[in-house]
Amino acid sequence: MAGAVSLWRREATFLTAMLASETGIVGLNILFKAATSKGLNSYSFLGYSYLLASLLLSPSHLFSNRSRSLPPLSFSILSKIGLLGLVGSTYVITSYIGVKYSNPTLASAISNITPAVTFILAVIFRMEKVRLKERSSVAKVMGTILSLVGALVVVLYHGPRLFIVSSAPNLNFHQLSPSLSSSNSDWIIGGCLLTIRDIFVSVSFVLQAHIMSEYPAAFTVSFFYTLFVSIITSLTGLVVERNNPSVWIIRFDITLICILAMGIFTPVYYVIRSWTVRYKGPLYLAIFKPLSILIAFDRRSFDNDRVLRCDVGESKRREDSVIVTCRKRE
Repeated sequence: MAGAVSLWRREATFLTAMLASETGIVGLNILFKAATSKGLNSYSFLGYSYLLASLLLSPSHLFSNRSRSLPPLSFSILSKIGLLGLVGSTYVITSYIGVKYSNPTLASAISNITPAVTFILAVIFRMEKVRLKERSSVAKVMGTILSLVGALVVVLYHGPRLFIVSSAPNLNFHQLSPSLSSSNSDWIIGGCLLTIRDIFVSVSFVLQAHIMSEYPAAFTVSFFYTLFVSIITSLTGLVVERNNPSVWIIRFDITLICILAMGIFTPVYYVIRSWTVRYKGPLYLAIFKPLSILIAFDRRSFDNDRVLRCDVGESKRREDSVIVTCRKRE
């Protein structure tokens, strides 16, 4: 009985932590979208916030590194964490540039492909097995195909506006802040960038699972990961924005709040992610991604306007996420 209660508490802890993490990611996407209207640059935002995250993680890394139960931190492990940092830098850059071109709702919607891509990679690297004679395996394969098709539909088809619900009767769609609404061309560009992001997110889940199996120190892995991401994104920003040094100047407004929020949330998120991927595997991380669309649905901005669009892929993606998560029941 005591063992069952302990197991239930452990499962509840993982579940609560992942739900809180996805909620935080959606909130940061919305905050970042608002901060870009005040001139926040993606590269300076990532460079500063991940540097703050690594500074916050450094004390815990020093203490956890004293543990005698851990293997030595070899060059091989550091190289793999560096590769994880490169993959992570790629997906955070494409993520926030994609949100800048589109909106947080699209970012959450396209994240539904993450379970599908993660499942494919897990099968390739023998972390998951497919037996076509079993219903669960067939459901996984069908869910993978449908979720990929659904994501493609929502990127290429930005449906017509059906009606607008507004708290003020005289407001209309054209009164929405330009930075928080997107044209069709920007929608497609943002959708493509966000699709690339989620492919790299899936790669990072699988790679991190491999690293944690060799070096199970969540704080140390998270510290070096955030440090590498800060260095890579900052160097990328220095090259891309070499003719615009003013982007590195921080103003005391919502841009500073956004950087601080990201810097504080990031170490918590990556420690949770490291522990979860170690004990539950990469696919467990991925199956929570579809929940972000429920959190972000129709939250285009902080104002009270809501635009209802005829997005064909919306209901399909919700169905897909249920199918892919059958692994939990298996």
